[in-house]
Amino acid sequence: MEKFRESNGLRRRVLVVDDEMINREILGNILNEHYEVTFAENGRQAYDLLQERDKKYSLILLDLFMPEMDGFEFMEKLKSKGETNSIPVIVMTSEKTAEVKSIKLGAVDFITKPYDMPEVILARCERIIELYEDKSIIRSAEKDGLTGLYSKDFFFEYIRQIENYNQSDSVDAVVFNVERFKLINELHGRVEGDNILCRIADIISQDLEGSLGIGCRVEADTFYVYCYHKDNYDDILELLRQELSELSQIPKVRLRIGVYSNVDKEIRPENWFDRAKAACDRIRGDYTQQISYYSSEQHERELYQERLINDIVKAIADKDLRVFFQPKYDIQSDKPVLKSAEALIRWQHPEFGLISPGDFIPLFESNGLIQRLDNFVWEEAAFRIKTWREKYGVTIPISVNVSRIDIYDPELEEKFIKILDRYELTPNEMMLEITESAYADNANALIGVVKNLREKGFRIEMDDFGSGYSSLNMLTTLPIDVLKMDMKFVRNMNKDEKSMKLVELVLDIAKFLNVPVVAEGVEEESQLSALKKIGCDLVQGYYFSKPVPPDQFERLIEKEVK
Repeated sequence: MEKFRESNGLRRRVLVVDDEMINREILGNILNEHYEVTFAENGRQAYDLLQERDKKYSLILLDLFMPEMDGFEFMEKLKSKGETNSIPVIVMTSEKTAEVKSIKLGAVDFITKPYDMPEVILARCERIIELYEDKSIIRSAEKDGLTGLYSKDFFFEYIRQIENYNQSDSVDAVVFNVERFKLINELHGRVEGDNILCRIADIISQDLEGSLGIGCRVEADTFYVYCYHKDNYDDILELLRQELSELSQIPKVRLRIGVYSNVDKEIRPENWFDRAKAACDRIRGDYTQQISYYSSEQHERELYQERLINDIVKAIADKDLRVFFQPKYDIQSDKPVLKSAEALIRWQHPEFGLISPGDFIPLFESNGLIQRLDNFVWEEAAFRIKTWREKYGVTIPISVNVSRIDIYDPELEEKFIKILDRYELTPNEMMLEITESAYADNANALIGVVKNLREKGFRIEMDDFGSGYSSLNMLTTLPIDVLKMDMKFVRNMNKDEKSMKLVELVLDIAKFLNVPVVAEGVEEESQLSALKKIGCDLVQGYYFSKPVPPDQFERLIEKEVK
């Protein structure tokens, strides 16, 4: 900042207040080379100068004994006014007895008369100005301008200072978040949004008053609180709920609270609030609860998931990710005939062992990595189709999953065409499974993608039909070639009449659409017989084979071609 001022010709302004002209001239000669100096003959005149809004002063050099308004009265008046009480004052006096009273009124230093050491006077002025400018910068950065709570950096620094003296007491890290705050600003205006934030800050401050605890506003709609351990936070949640309902015309401003209780003091304070925020984020959109407590089990789960995310690229390169194949059999022939297969991903992790797809597929769907996984499966499936055709002289079509993330990929169709060209396949040799969740997310986008793919010759399977509320609606708008019945129907079909009727209903729908049905999860002879009797076309399940690696699937092919 000093270099910036020097290079741009900026000079700080100093106010010299002394009733003796000779003293003003001496100080002016000392200071003029370095500062813009303004003079006043008494306290009243000096006070009037400070009211001029176009002039800002960096330092006041003040004589104590003057007519009209002396230095003591001037400092009292200066101290009472918010705009001027931050200007540092150096008292000029030879009266030692005046120093204590001057300090109590806010003086920061003293210059002894007579002024016979110009270098010392300049050095003291420079030091005081720099100290107070630094203090002003710190003060402006210390607090959030809207709510008056601490800013994030100062919040964590103060926690570290407190913890130096408070290592034995149990404390909590708490995160408050206003649900869908951006929409509140957009619909009701920023003023209304700011009122809500300020009221939350006030209540947090009141709750912390008189106790070991501090708060900060870390983001537009997020607050952090460091405080003594509490068994629950229902009371402050209820207070916030009541106050906000009275303050705001917005119906049901919803707060979420995440708590990391009895923090581990062996880790950094920033990590405490990462954990509290993770607990808070876990109930985002969940209107059944508003307070979530962080647990060690949750922490271990998050670490495990983060490891999986970090390891996926290496897993593909090291072939820890493998594609298994589960056969589908035509059961309407005299004996079941192998007709096709479904490609399913498996992960043999070097540290965690065999990982369930239920652990990593939803995780990768949530962060977009599922595309990398799907592309790997598509390539492997295409390679096996070609390999088995050349080796056994038969084509085994393979179904691959197209996730809802893939639907938004503008290069999806081109990717499939390139894979087919690379392995010399036709579109009907690779079947594409679409789940209901993709339809629920964006029906129009899915319909457009499916129509384009079918025009290129691909066959579309509707996976897990009947598992969700939009399955029937999908059938009215989405063109499909195969219907895969959710395995829950098959599992219960021989247990009660209602389940059997649902299976029959699915088959009737398929007949009306003139598409075959694949029944998943067939494990028993009785299920197979019942499905064959009522006209189901294809089945897959443990009755014939669990998902197996390529070498074991080849044995199933060999049985067919003998």
